[in-house]
Amino acid sequence: MEKPKKKQVLLFHCVEAEELARKVAAQSDLIQLQSINWRSFEDGFPNLFINNAQDIRGQHVAFLASFSSPAVIFEQLSVIYALPRLFTASFTLVLPFFPTGSFERMEEEGDVATAFTLARMLSSVPISRGGPTSLVVYDIHALQERFYFGDTLLPLFETGIPLLKQRLHQLPESDKIVVAFPDDGAWKRFHKLLDHFPMVVCTKVREGDKRIVRLKEGDCAGCHVVIVDDLVQSGGTLIECQKVLAAHGAAKVSAYVTHAVFPKRSWEQFVHKNDGVEKAFTYFWTTDSCPYTVKAIGNKAPFEVLSLAGSIADALQI
Repeated sequence: MEKPKKKQVLLFHCVEAEELARKVAAQSDLIQLQSINWRSFEDGFPNLFINNAQDIRGQHVAFLASFSSPAVIFEQLSVIYALPRLFTASFTLVLPFFPTGSFERMEEEGDVATAFTLARMLSSVPISRGGPTSLVVYDIHALQERFYFGDTLLPLFETGIPLLKQRLHQLPESDKIVVAFPDDGAWKRFHKLLDHFPMVVCTKVREGDKRIVRLKEGDCAGCHVVIVDDLVQSGGTLIECQKVLAAHGAAKVSAYVTHAVFPKRSWEQFVHKNDGVEKAFTYFWTTDSCPYTVKAIGNKAPFEVLSLAGSIADALQI
């Protein structure tokens, strides 16, 4: 069967995703960066202008978004809703981190599942001349969130795990790597993608008012253990897992999360200090799905950023 011809894509982006957008465009001559004037009126509401709007008629168009806070969602949605209406041949929305993904269920009457709210907002994106909008998201917290979206939007769930696997194979003594999951949810989400590595699984048990991390299954003695999860917030669970794994004989402990959210600069507790104290985490890998975090942790050990740029460039050709 003849391969479909690759398409030329015009890539727009929000302000904070500019660096990642440039990396995506550098992956292929078929991806051309476009610009938007991001301004505000005196009352604070957006004053936006899509440059060269007439030139995108009949073109394949994409927008790289970053919903880093509720404050920026409205202005980006305004552009996202406008682009498909400019007679584009197709429209792809790339939202590497779906920020409300971990708020996907109700535990008691009155809980608001904001993952569903954001999915409904994105499902209102107008269809383009080519049909429904394609939505590219990386390592969404729960795969069942696919069913939160309406029929006018096609979610494409990608993963950053191939970037981690590539990096792990570059390490010395890569045959001594064990993958650890901080809970059963992370195991369910990722174990099939990492099944050629030995695995250990941690679990949280309640003791009085505290939730204690314990080793549920697996052996990590003498190995380099890499904790894998979809995202990190405060980092408390990772730190507790590291202590448990070290107590069970792990020679080294590292971590990987696709989305390093780290509110209130919580990444600082992981930074290596020049005080002679043994470092808890040998490496801490993440992707560039959260641009503000990437800027904050740049050139600070143990952090290494694995860029999604190549994967996004490939997804734009689907």
